[in-house]
Amino acid sequence: MSDEQSAPTCYRHRNRQTYLRCVRCDKPICADCRIDAPVGFQCPDCVAAGRRTMRKTRSSFGGGARAGAAGTVTKVLIGLNVAVFLLAVISAGSLTAATTSGSTPLHWLGAQIGYLPGYQSGALLPGNIGFVTDTAATVDIFGRAVSMPFVADGGYYRMVTAMFMHFGVFHLLFNMVVLWMLGRVLERDLGPARFLTAYMLSGLAGSVAVYMFAFDTSTAGASGAVYGLFGLLIMVNRKLRRDNQGIYVLLGLNLVLTLVMGFSFAGHVGGLVGGFICGAILTFTPRERRYLHWVGFAVLLAALAAATFFQTGVLDNQYDIV
Repeated sequence: MSDEQSAPTCYRHRNRQTYLRCVRCDKPICADCRIDAPVGFQCPDCVAAGRRTMRKTRSSFGGGARAGAAGTVTKVLIGLNVAVFLLAVISAGSLTAATTSGSTPLHWLGAQIGYLPGYQSGALLPGNIGFVTDTAATVDIFGRAVSMPFVADGGYYRMVTAMFMHFGVFHLLFNMVVLWMLGRVLERDLGPARFLTAYMLSGLAGSVAVYMFAFDTSTAGASGAVYGLFGLLIMVNRKLRRDNQGIYVLLGLNLVLTLVMGFSFAGHVGGLVGGFICGAILTFTPRERRYLHWVGFAVLLAALAAATFFQTGVLDNQYDIV
């Protein structure tokens, strides 16, 4: 028998003779099928099987490290904030809404307003875009009259939608820059799911604080959630033994700016506290019991809900809303 007749053929390409073999399964493989291994070559089947059994890389807090490194959630959050801002400008029908801090029709429907005492008989809104009562706002938006309740009258959705609305382009720009700076770091450290959950809970904590201590104001912006990222990053850095000096300086400057400019102090501090609590949940939980992160988040959400309903009861007793 000749050498050509006895030569083995590649298990994937039967018309190719080869003397190369997989070091794991010993199947013959051609030059196109071979995959370099630390020792010798492996076939595509063995490499694929090895990848399936390989343990996925996790972040320090249990999230997907590779997914978090892409910063996908941070980018999506920025995109949502920008999209809502553009929609608000369109609802106003004027580009001046992009450069001023005034409220557009969309703001009156989505910004956080708890209750407006003294408006029981109603009042016209600036620009004749609609009217407002103590418990609801009615505006003309995109050719339709839409009426939505305030938080105390059941409009709890405002505590979430307000997190994606901004008063003017500078308000949006400032929050998005900080979100981009801090969000990518935290998403990489925590993984997408934990980062998004902590971000939303921090924003809700800011909304609850506004509802309890400044219910008669109109507030909007990602500031509460962004301040939560400060608290969250401080806790994460302490856990990972990273320097926090720069974060302390930046946070201090922002708090001073909040006081000087008259921004929503309750919303900012509430979000900051929410971020610290989320950070404590993530950093004080034993490594082998990471499932408790979600238990802690659920408890925090329940506490925020309880505080919200308690404040609604207080306002109802005081102003006889229902």
